[in-house]
Amino acid sequence: MAAQFDCICTGVIVADFVCSPIDHNPRPGELVLTDRMDLTLGGCASNVAVDLAKLEKNIDLVGRIGNDFSGEFVKNELVNAGVNCSNLVISQQANTSSSFVINCKNEDRRFIHSVGANAELTGNEITKNLIATTKSIYVGGYCLVDSLSVENVLRIFKEAKNQNVKTFLDVVIPSNDDYWGWLEPLLPFTDYFLPNDDEGLLITKLKDPVDQAKKFKDAGAGTVVITCGDKGTILINDNQKLKASTFAVNYIDGTGSGDAFDAGYIFGVLNNQDPYTCLSIGSALGASCVQSMGATTGVFNKKQLDDFLKNHQVEISDIS
Repeated sequence: MAAQFDCICTGVIVADFVCSPIDHNPRPGELVLTDRMDLTLGGCASNVAVDLAKLEKNIDLVGRIGNDFSGEFVKNELVNAGVNCSNLVISQQANTSSSFVINCKNEDRRFIHSVGANAELTGNEITKNLIATTKSIYVGGYCLVDSLSVENVLRIFKEAKNQNVKTFLDVVIPSNDDYWGWLEPLLPFTDYFLPNDDEGLLITKLKDPVDQAKKFKDAGAGTVVITCGDKGTILINDNQKLKASTFAVNYIDGTGSGDAFDAGYIFGVLNNQDPYTCLSIGSALGASCVQSMGATTGVFNKKQLDDFLKNHQVEISDIS
């Protein structure tokens, strides 16, 4: 029987409050003006779900929101994007997770974050029968909350392997603690591991993203793809070691760009594309994201993606 969904997305779901770039971060007691401040959808799982839905994939989202204004906003955004929300649970105890995203000119973003209802997500919501409805599973924001534990995600990925369902994993690393124990048991059951180089540094203590990717690959991951901001992307699989550059675009807000890359890469895999094409699609979707405020606001739909890739190319080289 054909799978009902192209991908089940689970993990972090967030309402983002995003400011347009400010000249400098305020000193204690100082007020700094911004041109605008928007409420937008955020969180790895919800971002990837919406971005894939924009690419005309059938997506199911498993997660938690609060019974509040932010939760209502998040659910409306997801439904309007065409994401299935029948497995989106409304908590009666916790508020919707939220982030304040501070964009400062010529600097990387800063985040103030409340975990909220995400702390109630365990992964046990994803049953054997639910896994049977999909071609792939994406877990985003792993390591951020204790409830989405190693044991629970490992069970999901093992069952996915048994059912020939592709597994994708991304992380959010909230501190400088030791997270290798979260990853080591899981990577042998992870088809695609998609961290950024800052996260790779915190996990492996290695500065070079190539060395990071090698360590994750040696630990058992099928394909490792490490995004490095404006420095491009590193990919290592069983047969290839590749470095991709980035598309030159007008940068406004980087929020969600890594999630957009993930969605583009997943889209390529679901369409049976080779790693070069997957990197190109991921890079193009990431480039579309940074040109607008908000994590999903400016992300290409399928036609926009196709048109962009017809006229633009990203440089990809062999680094082996």
